[in-house]
Amino acid sequence: MLGRALLIGGSGMLGRAWQELLEREALEHDAPPRTELDLGDADWDLAGYGTVINCAAWTDVDGAETHESEATKINGEAVGRLARACANEGATLIHYSTDYVFNGNATEPYPTEAPIEPLNAYGRSKAVGEAAIAESGCRHLTARTSWLYAPWGKNFVLTMANLTRSKDELRVVDDQRGRPTSAEHLASASLGMLRAGVDGFHHITDGGECTWHGFAQEINRTAADGRCTVHPCTSDEYPRPAKRPPYSVMDLSETEAAIGPMPDWRENLRAVISRLED
Repeated sequence: MLGRALLIGGSGMLGRAWQELLEREALEHDAPPRTELDLGDADWDLAGYGTVINCAAWTDVDGAETHESEATKINGEAVGRLARACANEGATLIHYSTDYVFNGNATEPYPTEAPIEPLNAYGRSKAVGEAAIAESGCRHLTARTSWLYAPWGKNFVLTMANLTRSKDELRVVDDQRGRPTSAEHLASASLGMLRAGVDGFHHITDGGECTWHGFAQEINRTAADGRCTVHPCTSDEYPRPAKRPPYSVMDLSETEAAIGPMPDWRENLRAVISRLED
């Protein structure tokens, strides 16, 4: 860690993972609640901080379709103000973006330099944030990630674990492929990248890949002993306001060259399911 850290969004799913990591590593940090420090703040006083960890964001993908300006204010404009404040203070910014900045038409993992062509409003809002960070000139580690889950919060793993334990049958889309990501792994890998002196835009996820249906099947086996039958379905059978990319697997080679292989998503999933919170 480069000096004292400021953690923004410490009460969220990823923010909690970061807060526990910082405490476990005995790293100096402040994590003020949202009532005291909000990403949307117009003015930033970063004096005394060497690192700023931004875990706050607009995360309602479907809601962004009808509230794109609000999503962009948080994921784009506010991030730009924070990045410029980091540049002025000489602080390193750790920030998180998404696989949804890509168009989903690839057939092999997206490299970090792949064209930015988001399919939905959420992806566009995050792309604005990426551009603002690049333009600010601050030192940053911007990690694109995907399919985030943890033992806490609101996420696919918790939802599927509860459903597979209570229902006989489920239908889950099988035509969207990506990489799940444990929030705890994402935080620790980000710290590893920082300690390795890596900056810029990178991809951090669990290792391996699957569809949402494959993800749900593994959750069913691990959390519910396979008692639920999980049927595949198409995205057209389960329409959502925001279009999802059919393929959003991101290339991890640069990250793995810096800090070693990413643990397989099944391994991280088992660790998370063993500690699920209601």
